[in-house]
Amino acid sequence: MFSSYFKLGLEHILDPNGLDHVLFILVLTIPFLLKDWKKVVLLATAFTLGHSLTLALAALDIVNVNSQWVEISIAITILLTALLNILQNENLTNKMRYSTAAIFGLIHGLGFSNFFKTILGKDELILPLFAFNIGVEAAQIIIVLATLILGYILVEKGKLKQKYWVNGISVFVAVWAIKLIVERI
Repeated sequence: MFSSYFKLGLEHILDPNGLDHVLFILVLTIPFLLKDWKKVVLLATAFTLGHSLTLALAALDIVNVNSQWVEISIAITILLTALLNILQNENLTNKMRYSTAAIFGLIHGLGFSNFFKTILGKDELILPLFAFNIGVEAAQIIIVLATLILGYILVEKGKLKQKYWVNGISVFVAVWAIKLIVERI
């Protein structure tokens, strides 16, 4: 049972049809360089903790939210994260980044809750949720490492200004998120 839920968590993040998760982790990661990998892994973990909480609450039927609003909210979290990058607010401390990632994780967790409830059936909750979230975390770490390595190649070795790297990706993702919001309204 563990491996099937782990695989489901991995696929949930890396699914090409669910590009929103990849783009969220991308814009969460790009302000950092390879040397900051521990900070970024902690950011992804904060996101996963938020994601896990709402997924568990939804699986237990404690929380039930309209899926259309959740999908719009997910796109808004992506847009806001991209805009924070573009604004490059120097006052945005690591603690604030972790809090934001966790809060946005709460919203993203709701996005998968209905599907998770249907596949969960009458199985116990703890092991499937744990395995699923370990899969989510593994997929996010893959995205984080790929982004950090690409940033290393372009910024540190290729001498691309970090500002251009961060703003270029963030503008692209912001436009994509706006398009997604409009489609979902």
